[in-house]
Amino acid sequence: MVALHIDPVTGLSVGRIAIGVGALAAPSTTARVFGLDPASNPQLDYMGRMFGAREIALGAVTLVSRGALRRNLTVVGIAVDGADLANGVIELGQRNVTKLASGMLIGAAAGAVGSGLLALARGRGRRKQAG
Repeated sequence: MVALHIDPVTGLSVGRIAIGVGALAAPSTTARVFGLDPASNPQLDYMGRMFGAREIALGAVTLVSRGALRRNLTVVGIAVDGADLANGVIELGQRNVTKLASGMLIGAAAGAVGSGLLALARGRGRRKQAG
């Protein structure tokens, strides 16, 4: 059996693209996957498509980048995901979404932040070894 190793930035980029395509092509379905209720808020499709386009763009440009640009785009991704995490916490506190939806959204954002931080840490370790 062959082990497939995908670095965290590549995995995160592919995940962004996949979620973005889902949000762009089927915003209501993607919203429901994350525990949101698009039937009670029809404008959610509009926001979902905007989110999807952002995720596809950030994922694609990070996926094809290398070196310092890839590192900088990873930092941008961490900032975006950190904002998503903060928004999940705010929405949980305001009870605008269910606890389940908040947990899913916060968990996804926290996982993305963690993956980005792991990638940055691994990148620093490689530079030290190479030097």
